[in-house]
Amino acid sequence: MIAKATKLPGVFVVAPEKFEDERGFLARSWSEQELAALGVDGRFSEGNVSFNKHAGTLRGMHYQAAPCGQAKLIRCTRGSIYDVGVDLREDSETFKQSVGIELSAENRLMLYVPEQFAHGYLTLEDDTEVHYQVTGVYSPESARGFRWDDPAFDIKWPQTNGLIINERDRTYPDFKL
Repeated sequence: MIAKATKLPGVFVVAPEKFEDERGFLARSWSEQELAALGVDGRFSEGNVSFNKHAGTLRGMHYQAAPCGQAKLIRCTRGSIYDVGVDLREDSETFKQSVGIELSAENRLMLYVPEQFAHGYLTLEDDTEVHYQVTGVYSPESARGFRWDDPAFDIKWPQTNGLIINERDRTYPDFKL
């Protein structure tokens, strides 16, 4: 795997390192040892798949409150998404800043988002599927979120009109830690 740091400390874009021959290629998508060398947790507890029927579907922004935080390694396995991580570490120089990247079945990139970050994405194509691995077990009591357009953040989404957003994500109150 090839990991590149983003402008937010602890967030990495992870690309498969391909070993190609006449059959195609083989690539390790992640390595606990290589992630540990970057100072990140690569011990995943759960894997999730999200299928989205329509382009313009927005899921997020979600996070797990301490002590039930979850790091995520996100990959789009069908279609494409604009994937976003937001720094929620109050003591961080990048507090409330975001990073976004296009993930697609074609580019095979992944985004690693650590604990104490919110995560969300916007589908860019119909019939998009997203696979993500998480550290820690999901805790409904610790589930938190904020609106995709919360004024506390300046997330630059590639589309803002005609979005498909569920009731919960659409009606989160203004952000507060």
